[in-house]
Amino acid sequence: MISKTMTIGDIIRTYPQTLKVFEKYGLDCRECQVADYEELEHGAGVHKTDLEKLLKELNEIIVS
Repeated sequence: MISKTMTIGDIIRTYPQTLKVFEKYGLDCRECQVADYEELEHGAGVHKTDLEKLLKELNEIIVS
């Protein structure tokens, strides 16, 4: 289960299929150097992304 306190880098390394969701929301996290240190909640806020929608889609893609 992905949580808002996980770093974006950890999410992508553990669940590479989440890249599609990040890209859908305009978050190009694969190339971002901050991804290893930035928590999902902070990254969503910086990019003005709805955190709850993002979390829902990230968690849906890892169980499908």
